[in-house]
Amino acid sequence: MKLLFVSNQRLPTEKAYGRQIATMCLNFAKIPGVDLELVYPSRHNIIQDDLFEYFGIEKNFKVSKVKAPDFYASGWLELIAFGMKNLLSALILARAVLSRKPDLVYSRDELPLYILSFFRKDLILEAHKVQNPRLFMYRRLRNCDVRIVAISRGLQDAFIELGFSTRNIFVAPDGVDAAVVWREEKNPSDKQAVRLKLGLPTDKKIAVYAGSLFAWKGIYTLVDAAKLLPEIYFLIVGGDRRGDEDDVRRYLAEKNIGNATITGYIRSEETIRDYLSAANVLLLPNTAKDKVSLVYTSPLKLFSYMAARRPIVASDLPSLREILDEHNSVLVKPDDAQALAEGIKKILGNPITADLMSEAAFRDVKQYTWEKRAEHILEFLS
Repeated sequence: MKLLFVSNQRLPTEKAYGRQIATMCLNFAKIPGVDLELVYPSRHNIIQDDLFEYFGIEKNFKVSKVKAPDFYASGWLELIAFGMKNLLSALILARAVLSRKPDLVYSRDELPLYILSFFRKDLILEAHKVQNPRLFMYRRLRNCDVRIVAISRGLQDAFIELGFSTRNIFVAPDGVDAAVVWREEKNPSDKQAVRLKLGLPTDKKIAVYAGSLFAWKGIYTLVDAAKLLPEIYFLIVGGDRRGDEDDVRRYLAEKNIGNATITGYIRSEETIRDYLSAANVLLLPNTAKDKVSLVYTSPLKLFSYMAARRPIVASDLPSLREILDEHNSVLVKPDDAQALAEGIKKILGNPITADLMSEAAFRDVKQYTWEKRAEHILEFLS
């Protein structure tokens, strides 16, 4: 089977979507009988490594970068430039797909599939959110029997409300590498040894957050909780080039919070796993004020947390409850620094309960590997 994965995005990228795309291509291509090609447009990119080098993955699928216009503007004109560039590259990608004649076309991007729907069938949208400006695209995709791979049941419900048939929707949350789970099971990470390796304090309780620093991720609730728990060392593993990191650093300085540290962007997945292993508790403080966070998301970090075998304190949201419950985590009121602080204290004050939750989460994550996800999606598509 010839499977074409189309991405209308900059690749490689430091953003989470890039790793998710690369990982899914890798695992689709591992399935016997699948001939996979990833096609994406050329974009200005300060990352010079090729996709396989950047993400450190096996070169088991073909990558094609098609030439597309790349231009920028300043101020409000940038939105217009982005929209034009996005449309032009989607048209070029559609032409590239039609010239290749694959059996299936798979994408996370609505626009190329919308264009292709006028020319062919066997299109699959992996949906990560529903956006009102794209409702006309969803109507077209629905009428053309485009199949949906939704990353959460909340998204499945949203597409059903848009009129998609349940038989055309498959729910597939994100996941974690099976090799990571296997290594942790065979050789559990040593918290103190990892702290020595990273130069972290060995005599403090450490609360770790890993990921991007968008406000909807609950990062400001986290740092407010840090102010309430000055005896705890808060480690924020991540950063970006969009200005969010600078905003959080300014907020820490304004609030005079001295027990929270931001590492900055870290490329190495192994180093990020080491930081998770160094933690006494892992934090997932997503906001309830954003619909993506509340209903749609399936955070990559969640599955990494579960595989790290460390206790989790998370916002009590419908999206997160699809994976978490009271047996494998402590769930707290979202957007409430006091509630988050109390959840952290609950974990740190009850080591036996913390260990039981960690082991429950570790058992649960074994069903959410990328390998199984790719297999289940192809079973659905066939």
